[in-house]
Amino acid sequence: MTHSDRMLQLAIVEVTDARPHAPEYDAYTRGMTRRTVSDASILGWDARLLTAERLGTDGLLDATESADAIVIMGGEDLAPEFYGGQPGYEGEGHHYRTADAAELALVRRAALRATPLLGICRGHQVINVAFGGTLVQHMEESGHRLTDLPVEYTLVEHPVSLERSSTLALRLGEHITVQSGHHQVIDRPGPGLRAVGWSHDGHIEAVEHDILPITGVQWHPEAPMAPTDQLERLLDGLEREALRQLAA
Repeated sequence: MTHSDRMLQLAIVEVTDARPHAPEYDAYTRGMTRRTVSDASILGWDARLLTAERLGTDGLLDATESADAIVIMGGEDLAPEFYGGQPGYEGEGHHYRTADAAELALVRRAALRATPLLGICRGHQVINVAFGGTLVQHMEESGHRLTDLPVEYTLVEHPVSLERSSTLALRLGEHITVQSGHHQVIDRPGPGLRAVGWSHDGHIEAVEHDILPITGVQWHPEAPMAPTDQLERLLDGLEREALRQLAA
């Protein structure tokens, strides 16, 4: 895909590229990130992988200055102070506060510039927090991830219902199957965001902005067992939005 004789640039943002305390989780997460970069490149994007924890806020904003679209990948929970939560909650793990601050700043600038943006899992939650929304810090309900198993078995397949009038439903269909692996969900959507997808137990699984090309999905379209065309359809949607913004 090209615009004015150049490839459209997609910034794919990961939390960190080093998890010495969790090598298995790091390898699994990195595999899904590599697939996103690879699939985007095959579709014609100039896909660039950026690490929020290493770059920090100024570095990440500089590195994405010319991006036509952005994907914020999954990873660890946001530190609770960014959304008014309390530390010490059940299931709390390692936090990357430098990455949290950088990704929140990136979403807010994308909103100011109307840059097309997709958030996946953690990225979906980053979008909500950036717009002033809140999170459920820990779900007691099962059905969204498996614990006490090797990391490659933590994702759970479950249905999601998408609002008929939503852009996501137009791209993916109203009733889809997804791969999820999370213990936090959106509680209150931030101003300007609306819930457009729900899991079988009523939790919010997708949000869209009322007027901006910003979308979040709680599931993992890039997971090894995800429907084969789910990530491609989402990336194609980003392409259409990027071209629409460039033509405006």
